[in-house]
Amino acid sequence: MRGGWIRRGIVALKQELVTLYYAYRDPRVPWYSRALLFLTLAYALSPLDLIPDFIPVLGLLDDLLILPLGIYLSLRSVPGPVLAECRERARKPIDDPRLRRIGLVVVIGAWAVLLAVAAFLILRSMRLP
Repeated sequence: MRGGWIRRGIVALKQELVTLYYAYRDPRVPWYSRALLFLTLAYALSPLDLIPDFIPVLGLLDDLLILPLGIYLSLRSVPGPVLAECRERARKPIDDPRLRRIGLVVVIGAWAVLLAVAAFLILRSMRLP
C-alpha cells in the first residue's frame, strides 16, 4: 500500500504525544521531566513554529528535527514503569471529551495570543510619532 508508512508514522506520533500527556499528568514524574514534557507538548500543539514553514527547507526541517528530539528527550526523562503505564493508556481510544476541549482551548488560546500580539504591533506601528 502506497503511503502506508506515512500513516503508521502519524498514528505512532499521535500515540507518543498522548503518552507524553499522560506522563505529564502522572505525579510520579519529576518536576524537570514535567517541564520538558510541557515544552514538548506545547511545541507540538502550537500553531507557531520557531522557524516558519514558509521558509524553504528550514521551515520543515525544524519540525523534522526539533519535535522528534523533544519527544525523544521527554520519553527518556520519564521513569520506565510510568512510561510503560502511560503507553498502555495511550493505546486505548480517547473518549474523554475533556481532553478534546482542552486541546481546542489550547489551540484557540494560542491563536488568540498571536492575533492580539499582531494587532498590538500593527496599532503601535500606525501611531504617528
